[in-house]
Amino acid sequence: MLATMSRISVWILGDQLLLDHPALVAASQIAARREICVVLVESAQRTARLPYQRKKLVLLFSAMRHYAEELRALGYTVRYLHARSVQEALCQHVADWQPERLLTMAAAEYRGRLFQQQRLSSLLAIPVEVLPNSQFLIGRFTPGPASGKKMILENFYRTMRRHWGLLLDAEGNPLGGLWNFDHDNRKALPRSGLSIPPPLRFDPDPLTRQVMAEIAQLEHASGCVDGFDLAVTRSEAEAAFEDFLCHRLPNFGPYEDAMSSRNAVLFHSLLSPYLNLGLLEPLDLARRAEQRYAAGLAPLASVEGFVRQIVGWREFVYWQYWQQMPGLLDANGWQHTRPLPQLFWDADTPMNCLRHVVGRVLENGYTHHIERLMVICNFCMLAGIDPAALHQWFLSLYVDAYEWVVAPNVIGMGLNADGGRIATKPYLASASYLHKMGDFCSGCRFNPKTRSGEGACPFNFLYWNFLLEHESTLRANPRSGPAVLGLKHLSPPERAVIRQQAAAFLEELPLYPASAESHPADAAGSCSASGQRAP
Repeated sequence: MLATMSRISVWILGDQLLLDHPALVAASQIAARREICVVLVESAQRTARLPYQRKKLVLLFSAMRHYAEELRALGYTVRYLHARSVQEALCQHVADWQPERLLTMAAAEYRGRLFQQQRLSSLLAIPVEVLPNSQFLIGRFTPGPASGKKMILENFYRTMRRHWGLLLDAEGNPLGGLWNFDHDNRKALPRSGLSIPPPLRFDPDPLTRQVMAEIAQLEHASGCVDGFDLAVTRSEAEAAFEDFLCHRLPNFGPYEDAMSSRNAVLFHSLLSPYLNLGLLEPLDLARRAEQRYAAGLAPLASVEGFVRQIVGWREFVYWQYWQQMPGLLDANGWQHTRPLPQLFWDADTPMNCLRHVVGRVLENGYTHHIERLMVICNFCMLAGIDPAALHQWFLSLYVDAYEWVVAPNVIGMGLNADGGRIATKPYLASASYLHKMGDFCSGCRFNPKTRSGEGACPFNFLYWNFLLEHESTLRANPRSGPAVLGLKHLSPPERAVIRQQAAAFLEELPLYPASAESHPADAAGSCSASGQRAP
């Protein structure tokens, strides 16, 4: 048995890499830093739960290992454990160190928090204190709907702005006279004349290269480690944020909804992976963006759009997650059961938009939010894809994906499968929207202006087929009713053609064989032992 150096242990989860972690703060009030033992765990069982994008795993484990070094430099004792499971690691730690108590912060995800609150103390046979999660503004302040009323995102966002005093004048009114400048933030990219500064990239240091070598060897994973260049330390994440403020925030608002085959990031921040790990703090991001507007360095519409993503959308989906769990994971209000097509694991499709967007996910684990919502989720909604299947795909492949954000964003907002609790109407669009907001249609074999027939874009006949199939349900929703009114322009023969063409397209979508021995991700885009993409 190892000599006891600490009677207090702190368990920090891998997505809680906060410098002012509540458990560290609480422990420091009881004992000196050198007498506090911090435990971080890489769990083989958790890593193998899904065929995760290798770049996601490199980001997570490299950030965790750098965080451990950061804590050691601050004077904490740190045990970084590799184990079959978290339970096994914590039990072994308690047996080795015999702490009197363990402090931890509540997990952001349902199963993890349930384990902490209901099983951990009895498993370890010592007192366990689970402190409130401080990674979100929700918890410090929780907006509540008026009695009997539903909380919608816009009202939630305004309440958060008021409480935290963001972008308000001296009388507490919104700057510019509007709460939301979304109407101004819908420009498509011009074909030329607009320079798009690339996001700051980071060369892997020796510790990160070691993680990359380990992750390249994993069998049950997807994507490749090659080209990994994300921030893995607090200082790098801070540098990435400063780069966004200086170079992309001014144009973020106008082109927030734009899509491009030439550029995956455009003017987006690419900060969600770091924010979701605890390397950046949400209120700090919002206030510093606000300062850019005050200093005349960024327009109000861009700053408001960024603040709305951080203190509006992000906090709202986290709030909704805890309002709806655990039932949210099984929500399927439209009764969609179609399996996820093969194209989601190999990007092999003649549809230019899906080929580009899915290819980006498979390669780098990232697309911006409009491509997630209006290309991937829109297609899956129109195609009747099982919400649980798409939820698992997002969790597996996106570098910023965690259940608390993916479940409400994909199952609720993207697929409208939660009965409209998150989004008041389904986000449906034909090829017309994709043609307007992006350049994917250029060079595509499908015609975005044709509803049906030879060469028609699948987004068109799938869109109209969905309206026909769910006409009565959509008419009952005042917000989706106007879309259904377009059905009056379809003659009975064209309706029949649309239904037949949609059915044939969906029937012919290639699927991985149900009898396949491995998960499709293991065969598509996996890495060989050398770390190169396997054929």
